[in-house]
Amino acid sequence: MVTRQQWWQTAQERLRQAGCEDAAFDALCLLEDRGGLPRGRRPDDTPLEESALTELNAALAKRADGYPLQYLLGEWDFLDLTLRVGEGVLIPRPDTEVLCEAVAARLGPSSRVLDLCAGSGCVGLGVASLRPDVTVTAVELSEQALVYLQENVARYPRLQVSPRRGDVLTDAADYPVGYEAVVSNPPYIPTGDLDGLMREVQHEPRMALDGAEDGLLFYRVIADEWTTRLVPGGVCAVEVGAGQAPDVAALFAAAGLVDVTVIPDYAGIDRVVLGVKK
Repeated sequence: MVTRQQWWQTAQERLRQAGCEDAAFDALCLLEDRGGLPRGRRPDDTPLEESALTELNAALAKRADGYPLQYLLGEWDFLDLTLRVGEGVLIPRPDTEVLCEAVAARLGPSSRVLDLCAGSGCVGLGVASLRPDVTVTAVELSEQALVYLQENVARYPRLQVSPRRGDVLTDAADYPVGYEAVVSNPPYIPTGDLDGLMREVQHEPRMALDGAEDGLLFYRVIADEWTTRLVPGGVCAVEVGAGQAPDVAALFAAAGLVDVTVIPDYAGIDRVVLGVKK
């Protein structure tokens, strides 16, 4: 009979050999999810049931092969939220919390917010969790991602977030002028870089990653078209990839935004570009 502790030790070693960055954490998460280990407890000498062992070993094999831990678990924490995730939706990341915090800090009472390329809803729900007085319209094109967006909005009925299917590249004119914030974590990876991404990222939807040839397509559309939906004094804030902040800041300035600001993430990398409509 294999105990939780024995399985955890064996799983860690297998994941290390497979190149997983945090093998102990990943194995522990799987043990909590499929092995009955209470969250926050260290693995003990409790024997694993055969059915649980089978599920654990199957999940371990997928994780060792580069399948994202978040997809295996089916949900992931973001700020104080726990969001449903799976194939077809981008995985929420800590860097994006910086975007939510930056926007929430700049909103007036009862502001109206547009969350573009909403994916799982982490940005819109994150802003709303920090500022429950605001209302958010979360726009997403992918039918697969929209399912997760709708599920996550339903998880937090106290937050005023409304999912809406729409194409950020073409639909700006369908939305009225009158928003105090436009916020987005859009696709921003240059097409030519996609095949070289980490193996875990290769499992995420290309649609949520591909920012066209130079990675800036969505920023151009947001700057040129979606900032017109803002009221004077409204904020436009986007997450950017490493090294993209100067180009995106220039796009914002060219679109007439003022007080353009670049905000670093927790690792000190420029991660958010924010501007204000005159």
